[in-house]
Amino acid sequence: MKIGFVGMGNMAKALAIGFIKSGYLDCKDVFAYAPNQEKLRKNSQKIGFIPCSSAGELSQSCDVVFAACKPYQMEKVFGAIKDELKGKTVVSVAAGWDFEKLSCLLGDEVKVQYILPNTPVEICNGVIVMENVSNMGQDERLKVKKLLESVGKVVELPGNIMGAASSVSGCGPAFIAMVIEGLADGAVKNGVPRAQAYELVCSMMIGTAKLQLETGTHPGEMKDNVCSPGGSTIRGVSALEEAGLRNALIKAVDASIN
Repeated sequence: MKIGFVGMGNMAKALAIGFIKSGYLDCKDVFAYAPNQEKLRKNSQKIGFIPCSSAGELSQSCDVVFAACKPYQMEKVFGAIKDELKGKTVVSVAAGWDFEKLSCLLGDEVKVQYILPNTPVEICNGVIVMENVSNMGQDERLKVKKLLESVGKVVELPGNIMGAASSVSGCGPAFIAMVIEGLADGAVKNGVPRAQAYELVCSMMIGTAKLQLETGTHPGEMKDNVCSPGGSTIRGVSALEEAGLRNALIKAVDASIN
């Protein structure tokens, strides 16, 4: 499989790095085009993909093309190369450009899949929300899904709730990074060196998340299991409730959707 990225922003870079790092694709099978050719060449030297001088050149070289430009650029960029894309697969990572919208732009002869990944795909530990409708054949869709599974967990959902799901999986890394920073600041305030503070917080979060995923225990029960009567944890929980932590997180999800 030869894949290409039209657009080389943060998400495209994360996916390209992840695909190569996972071993699923070789550098010679990954192509990319971006208008800023100097920046593209620098990223090529760093990541290992093959730079292209135009979106048309890229589409001729690839079986699967990732639409990774800005949403407002999609109509102009992909409208210009839709003839070269006939018979190929276009995977859209541009927010809002779902199966229905992209199919209208490219026509029935282009196979289309809409996904919303997050930045941890760079270390092959991401989450990719995948629209559960496509005009690909079963075997073709399975190949694309396996490609995506090489860099993370793939969750298939209807298009009408993908935005809500992505507000958690896609925007969530920013929210969680703020939680990491806040907890680490609390540790540093009380004497823990910064590097060790981040190590403690991140390791704790990984372990807690794995515990929930592997046991299926309700988060409320997990919280109760740590809270001894009159103990330090319940006092910390009380402080978080007073500060409105849960409501703030709900509002963050609402705001990112809107």
